[in-house]
Amino acid sequence: MFDYETLRIIWWLFTGVVIIAFVLTSGFDFGICALLPFVGRNDLERRAVINTVGGTWEGNQVWLILLGGALFAVWPLVYATLFSGLYVAMLLVLFALFFRPAGFDYRSKLENPAWRNAWDWGLFIGGAVPPILLGVLVGNLVQGLPFHFDADLRPYYDGSFFALLNPFALFCGAIGLLISLFHGAIYLKWRTEGELYRRALAVVRVLGPVVLGSVAVAALWVAFGMSLPEITAMASVDAPSNPLNKTVTMTSGWLGQFLSHPWMLIAPVLGLGGLFLAWRSALEHTSVGAFMFSSIGITGVLLSLGFGLFPYLVISSTDPSHSLTIWDASSSRFTLALAFWITVIFLPIVLVYTRWAYKVLWGSVTPEKVLKDQHSLY
Repeated sequence: MFDYETLRIIWWLFTGVVIIAFVLTSGFDFGICALLPFVGRNDLERRAVINTVGGTWEGNQVWLILLGGALFAVWPLVYATLFSGLYVAMLLVLFALFFRPAGFDYRSKLENPAWRNAWDWGLFIGGAVPPILLGVLVGNLVQGLPFHFDADLRPYYDGSFFALLNPFALFCGAIGLLISLFHGAIYLKWRTEGELYRRALAVVRVLGPVVLGSVAVAALWVAFGMSLPEITAMASVDAPSNPLNKTVTMTSGWLGQFLSHPWMLIAPVLGLGGLFLAWRSALEHTSVGAFMFSSIGITGVLLSLGFGLFPYLVISSTDPSHSLTIWDASSSRFTLALAFWITVIFLPIVLVYTRWAYKVLWGSVTPEKVLKDQHSLY
């Protein structure tokens, strides 16, 4: 039905949808867990905070698993490059995520304050560390990772874990945490009442300008300080994947990518505009609007990254001609077509079920509600 080129573009779009879904849903999960020890002043308040995401956090995290599966099936060279070269960083993300199921399920098993406080800080680690490390990953993807391929297309990573911790990547890690805290505080404000509502609002009030300023600085840093490879010769976009069959030169920077395709500028406008409107809406006590604008802003930031990198998926800083693009890093046409139809059938089912689950579990969560229903809530 679709040619090879079209399938590659479709899967670039599908991959972007999965990334956006993960960041929007697990983003507020991470933020709420990272805020837990600070906005909850006693055990009942902390249980109320936990239960704002208690019924949905597992489903939200499945988007990350789906992303890993999509990389494995659709972009195998990207999977091999990232999951081998960034093995230590990926393990640290997984180790931090281990605190989440244990913290949610075991925190309230004992009434011992020390036990519960320890799990609260475990949930804090599980909420704060992943967005930092994933932000560091994004920062390194923007700059390029040190890898190359041999003649048999085996990837070799030429860097180290500590080389990932460069100034720009650490700044992106801080932005990842700030956005999660901002998004999570808006969601918490939406789902709570009384003191918890007021504390969440205070967090939003402080974080709004910080998030906007940080994202703006990062945008300027990338626009004027980062270069991109430009493909000067390559095999047909319908050719079998082989990242060695192209020639590239380095361009002046990301700004040229957006200026040569002015329609792409809608993404950074949505990013900064959405985050600003989310902050203003939250201050005006419009919880639904604030969350929607926050989601639009985060989507705009992610689209800016995707548009800026296109058609690249991973840039090589040691040998730019070995960078991976959507044209030379995908699976076979048959695999892309098969995965396409599986996605077309099952993704709408997943989205409908997710919408139903949120509808059933919706409602304000207060300490009084937790006290009344202690045995069925976290």
